[in-house]
Amino acid sequence: MLDLTSHWAGILSLVIFVVAYVLVVFEETTHMRKSKPVMMAAGLIWMLIGIAYALAGHSEETYELSSHIIEEYGELFLFLLVAITYVNTLEERRGFEVLRAKLVSLGLSYRSLFLLTGVLAFFLSGVLDNLTTALVMGTVVVALGSHSPRFVTIGCISIVVAANAGGAFTPFGDITTLMVWQKGKMEFFEFFAIFFPSLVNWLVPAAFMYFAVPHGTPAPKEEHVRAKPGALGVAVLFGLTIVTAVCFKNFLHLPPALGMMLGLGYLQLWSYHLKRDGTRRQHDDMVLDSFHQIQRVEWDTLLFFFGIIFAVGGLGVLGYLTLASQLLYTDLGPTYANIIIGALSAIVDNIPLMFAVLTMDPQMSHGQWLLITLTCGVGGSMLSIGSAAGVALMGQAKGAYTFFGHLKWTWAIALGYVASIGVHLVLNANHF
Repeated sequence: MLDLTSHWAGILSLVIFVVAYVLVVFEETTHMRKSKPVMMAAGLIWMLIGIAYALAGHSEETYELSSHIIEEYGELFLFLLVAITYVNTLEERRGFEVLRAKLVSLGLSYRSLFLLTGVLAFFLSGVLDNLTTALVMGTVVVALGSHSPRFVTIGCISIVVAANAGGAFTPFGDITTLMVWQKGKMEFFEFFAIFFPSLVNWLVPAAFMYFAVPHGTPAPKEEHVRAKPGALGVAVLFGLTIVTAVCFKNFLHLPPALGMMLGLGYLQLWSYHLKRDGTRRQHDDMVLDSFHQIQRVEWDTLLFFFGIIFAVGGLGVLGYLTLASQLLYTDLGPTYANIIIGALSAIVDNIPLMFAVLTMDPQMSHGQWLLITLTCGVGGSMLSIGSAAGVALMGQAKGAYTFFGHLKWTWAIALGYVASIGVHLVLNANHF
């Protein structure tokens, strides 16, 4: 690759990327979907790369460089398409409503609810994404905390931290862990080495926040919600799809996205069965249209991933990621670099940060790859805007869970961040 860091095309590309990312940060103010500026930025950056390479007489190389990134994004896109479709289908079958209704009817105290929602958020996010997990648990906290804004605030903070921490120790819990797994930096079961560091990341701030949770018990709300027919089958097939994806990668050495697409086939056949059975019995609730669930996929998110991956990949082709790698991983060393990058994810989205690290591909030990997976997964918890879970809950619990309400507990979350790193360095010392 050519070094274009001081070339006009490189400098202009860097300016375009910064402007686009500023627009992403101020999405709530501008009301412009985050995918729009980054898609423009990605296209313009690669256009400038094409021009610069053509002027240097290396135009044939740009096709190979861009094709490599298309392949990486294609695998990620197919994987997420299936995972999100399953989550949408579980939602349509009222699976999450049943869970929420069960929790709000238990009659637990505020402090018991604080612990239960945190534990559930931690473990559910290892299978579901942290955003869906946070929203499901958030509905419980908001529903039962209508007379206690303080409980809603602290409960939402705990859910955000727990969901982000729980998503860090499995390949399916976060986009960043999925990227690390698909890149082949770690095998499926190797992620579980950071289970205890991830747990500590939530337990430390939760221990401090627990004593600030008000005493008392909210009035239970009786809700009679029944899942639609076939909900259990969808959940079982989702689990089978995950197993299929793992087997494709571990035993057949095929992209896990292919296993996920096979899993989408499971869902299509199940929906066919439910549709025929529902039509025959004239039972509308039984009918499942799987194609409609695919249409409900959050395309803004998937297109944002496209834009950010191609924009960051373009900066790598221009040479900026090589400079960053030199500064962080050579001059500072991998441990400090990985800790700093994790902390930055509270301000900058962790997806471009992780993709940048994977593109730099610094020479690191297995322990260091585990460390960046941990820090990039949980670092965003320090601010409410640092993760999709936090942003979503601010919208769901308007007025009760706010940026400044979260900021009051940043010190405790930061202690959890430091503690989780310390636990990892001790427990997984043999990986370094």
